[in-house]
Amino acid sequence: MSTLPTPASAATENQPKTGTKLPKTVVGLGLVSLFTDISSEAIFPLLPVFLTTLGASNAIIGLIEGAADLVANVLKYLTGLVADRRARLKPLIMIGYGVSTVIRPLVAFAVTPWHVLVVRVGDRVGKGVRTSPRDALIANATEPSIRGRAYGFHRAMDHAGAAIGTLLGAGLLWYLGAATAESATADQMRTVFLWAAVPGVFAMIALALTREPPRSEPVPAATGATTALPPALKRALLPVALFAFANATDAFIIVKAARLGASPILAPLLWLALHVIKASTATAGGRLADRYGKRNALVLGWSVYAVTWGAVGFAESIPVLFVLTAIYGTSHGLVEGAEKALIAELAAGSGKGKAFGSYNMLIGLAALAASTTFGLVWDRFGSAVAFAGSGAIALLAAGVLLAVVPGQRPPDVVERSRP
Repeated sequence: MSTLPTPASAATENQPKTGTKLPKTVVGLGLVSLFTDISSEAIFPLLPVFLTTLGASNAIIGLIEGAADLVANVLKYLTGLVADRRARLKPLIMIGYGVSTVIRPLVAFAVTPWHVLVVRVGDRVGKGVRTSPRDALIANATEPSIRGRAYGFHRAMDHAGAAIGTLLGAGLLWYLGAATAESATADQMRTVFLWAAVPGVFAMIALALTREPPRSEPVPAATGATTALPPALKRALLPVALFAFANATDAFIIVKAARLGASPILAPLLWLALHVIKASTATAGGRLADRYGKRNALVLGWSVYAVTWGAVGFAESIPVLFVLTAIYGTSHGLVEGAEKALIAELAAGSGKGKAFGSYNMLIGLAALAASTTFGLVWDRFGSAVAFAGSGAIALLAAGVLLAVVPGQRPPDVVERSRP
């Protein structure tokens, strides 16, 4: 006969266990993300240049990325709802990764911009299908005491894959005789796109070998009704969305470097350095969230973002920009694991799929609005106003988070407070 846990035992369960290893499921999904990002980041940075060789205008390039992201964001919500009604999440995740793995390299055969549009939308369909079920699976497979570290590790593998993928794309172009992406021919880029399929295959092998543990929570009956999001989660989503609106694309750092007169070779180096810093700090940031509370880690990370991102707008030399970018990269390490761990913590029972679906769609739509608004403000008022304005909104988000999400006492305080 089972018994209910006492408050003391519940507190013990919620304490971070520094010696606890990450579950094999989380490690496996991390490897999947590593190989997937190697594949996608070998292609994605080359797409704007490739599209220009096909005669695409800047408006067409923006339309392609906007349409792809919109499809992904909507699907993240819908598949989150589906995930809550499935006993197993891995099949959904495999479909998502499989669609992207098959479709992504087909961009090598594009001869018109609308061909690229079809491929990009198909690729993002895969991302939309897999993201929310994968986030829910990580939550289901991980003890609450180490969820921050688990999500931080997963984001670290993402960024590591992005860094390796950037090097792979650049290395293949160099091997094929192109000094930079701008000097590469369409045929050379097509060759890179085809080779990028190889790490995608490794991602699918890693996913096939990743075991999904049984769900510890009951699966709701497949009825037309859906469970409402918990009030605490709804309150937390407000500052999270506000910060997402402040968090314009990192590509604007590359634009800033170009405006300061950086040579073309510095752009990929800056991009690579940013991903290396994110990868090296994400797991540590997750540990910090587990130790001192997700809210506190987010407030710190958002504040670091606000100060460094705002300062980028006032940078007047390349060395200063590199230093600010390095510090700015640490803010992502503090934020990414903590943010998803907070969503998992506030999600009610078996509704994690809907919780992550709502979260992923909301921040995706806010990010689209953020980059568009940021670009308009830059064009109208200059980079200093654009960067400083985003920083101010991030500080506002931190203040709102402090107001609407209760703090979590550190484990040592919980220990001392026991009778």
